[in-house]
Amino acid sequence: MPGRKYAVGVDFGTESGRAVLVDVSDGTEIATAVYPYANGVIDEKLPGMDFRLEPDWALQDPRDYIQTLKHTIPALLKESGINSENVIGIGIDFTACTMLPTLKDGTPLCFLPAYHNRPHAWVKLWKHHAAQPEANALNQIAREKGYSFLDRYGGKISSEWFFPKAWQILNEDPELYTAAERLIEAADWIVWQLTGVEKRNSCAAGYKAIWSKRQGFPPDEFFKALDPRLEHILDQKMGREVVPPGQCAGVLTPQAASWTGLKPGTPVAVGNVDAHVSVPASTVVEPGKMVMIMGTSICHMVLSKEEKAIPGICGYVEDGIIPGFIGYEAGQSCVGDHFAWFVDHCVPEAYHQEARNRGIDIHALLEEKAARLKPGESGLLALDWWNGNRSVLVDVDLTGLILGMTLLTRPEEMYRALIEATAFGTRLIIETFVHHGVAVHELVATGGLPDRNHLLMQIYSDVTGKEIRIPAAKQTPALGSAMFGAVAAGKVAGGYDSI
Repeated sequence: MPGRKYAVGVDFGTESGRAVLVDVSDGTEIATAVYPYANGVIDEKLPGMDFRLEPDWALQDPRDYIQTLKHTIPALLKESGINSENVIGIGIDFTACTMLPTLKDGTPLCFLPAYHNRPHAWVKLWKHHAAQPEANALNQIAREKGYSFLDRYGGKISSEWFFPKAWQILNEDPELYTAAERLIEAADWIVWQLTGVEKRNSCAAGYKAIWSKRQGFPPDEFFKALDPRLEHILDQKMGREVVPPGQCAGVLTPQAASWTGLKPGTPVAVGNVDAHVSVPASTVVEPGKMVMIMGTSICHMVLSKEEKAIPGICGYVEDGIIPGFIGYEAGQSCVGDHFAWFVDHCVPEAYHQEARNRGIDIHALLEEKAARLKPGESGLLALDWWNGNRSVLVDVDLTGLILGMTLLTRPEEMYRALIEATAFGTRLIIETFVHHGVAVHELVATGGLPDRNHLLMQIYSDVTGKEIRIPAAKQTPALGSAMFGAVAAGKVAGGYDSI
């Protein structure tokens, strides 16, 4: 449409990348596209090799990220018929902490023949939990030396975060660590590939790499106390400059323009984190409303004007989500993954056949059967620690359970028990926030689960005792990224000067 301006948002998720084309005048989603990663989550063996990974590993192939750009953005332009001249900005978001080692020009070490068969050369996905020993040591040393930054992160740094993962590389493959001239969040890496400019975003740095607006990163002495070889990690492998969301990281290079079909010179926003960018896209711009980004896991995001130390949360960052607010994050490390595991390993063939005969998804069948049950009818009690506990215990080694099964127990009863378990996990997180002075009056649910499972949402509402609102946007993180892309473009170009 002549005269209208558009922005592109790309959301790099756990299993796929999703892109959306948005009319910047009113936020209307004009077109969407999805690209399933060819290599998905690498948790058994490296692609094309017989090398088997240890438990708790979760890797990815950065080629999948480039392919996402090559497939989704041209598809948006084709579907919509929009001229690329009218696309004024691009924003991207990523799971976090998802990080990788590269050369100083941004080449991932896993692209190099010398390192291709070494696991630490690949992307470490957010749910890579094999750095737990490093996280334990980091927390112990930080407590012993009295570093106050632990208060910002619920008292513990998670094994999912940047420095435990970097330290694991050093401990287990020091030669590769030396070869890694840069250690970088995947969000920042993909922006680097689009623009040719390396910029570190403050959202990932704040929530996943112990950075704060007022104090920056921890001092070199802290890293030296962890391991003398880590003393200069900031200057040697990362850099200290951190850029807030909404800033323009750079513009599309000719190569990136050829990948995407967009014009060279199109502004690209600084990278962001998928959960956090979903908050403004869910129209939450005030305290008291918790946004739950529900997919394989759940991230719980809430805004406040007050700074509170809350045990067991993932962290809080000043201006981390929206300028002018403290952005708090908590989470559950296994939600949708519970249900996927159950379907893959516990549902009998007769149920799958019934779903096929009726032309419905197996989850829809289980939801239908589970909805007929009254609360407590099955007598089952489940604990949602299939992938450890992120909040409020912060322990990836914890395991889940189901109690009360008999020879009469049916699959739908187990399925409902797992839903209830995750709902009570969310209730505990809410109660922890409220007990420590951060109000939660209303829930907003977004992500892949809310629209697909109405029973899930009803149980969450019943268990928490709160109304749950579901935004109209189907690709909320991608929409949020497009919003930041419009801000990066600026008002003069037809975008905005603030989120």
